[in-house]
Amino acid sequence: MGKIICAGLGPGDPDLISVRADRAIRTARQIAYFRKKGRAGQARRIVAQMLAEGVAEHAMEYPVTTEIPFDSPEYNRLLAAFYDDWTARLAALAATGDVVVLCEGDPLFYGSFMHLHARLQGLAEVEIIPGIPGMTGCWNVVGRPMTWGDDAMCVLMGTLSEPDLTRHIAASDAVVVMKTGRNLPKIARAIAAAGRMADAWLVERGTMPNQRVTPLAQADLDACPYFATVLVHGNGRRPLAAGAEAAE
Repeated sequence: MGKIICAGLGPGDPDLISVRADRAIRTARQIAYFRKKGRAGQARRIVAQMLAEGVAEHAMEYPVTTEIPFDSPEYNRLLAAFYDDWTARLAALAATGDVVVLCEGDPLFYGSFMHLHARLQGLAEVEIIPGIPGMTGCWNVVGRPMTWGDDAMCVLMGTLSEPDLTRHIAASDAVVVMKTGRNLPKIARAIAAAGRMADAWLVERGTMPNQRVTPLAQADLDACPYFATVLVHGNGRRPLAAGAEAAE
């Protein structure tokens, strides 16, 4: 009997994978990963140079991504059936030996694996290897502290309504907005309405070879890729530089 090992891959740069996840991936005999139909898959791309010869690959292809509204009954039905199917398939694969499931970022932070993890309880042994969340990689490539002192940070989904986005952004010192893509114009309007545009950055494909970092005020709002994050940096309490108080 094997187990299902979910390896967090971090924000995208293979060098940011943990030693433990690296070891699990390089010694894997079976791997599984999510991808959109017709695409190679971001997780598979990250580990391309790490896989052992002859590893068995299982591509878990989403039946739908952005083709229909995520809150529609049909979307929920299709995704539920997808996760149910792969729960059974992974449990069966684990009966023959360990299966390493690849997950971008951290598996338990807005990751697709969470839906499998909940379903696998009692069916197979599951081990999770944490990963660096993608947002951490993004604010480090900006090169500016995300939070200072007592700043409170809020993580939001760009799929929220514009009034909800505006309300949360206005009430928070620092903000991370995920699931941008086609939601970027709405996100930008919410940030502007909250008076935080001067602190906002758009990070596209953070830590990856084709990353791009742009002040949100200068970004092309109609051309945003899926792997993009909006950051609103905090400006909280910090020690004054030596002599600054006297100068004031």
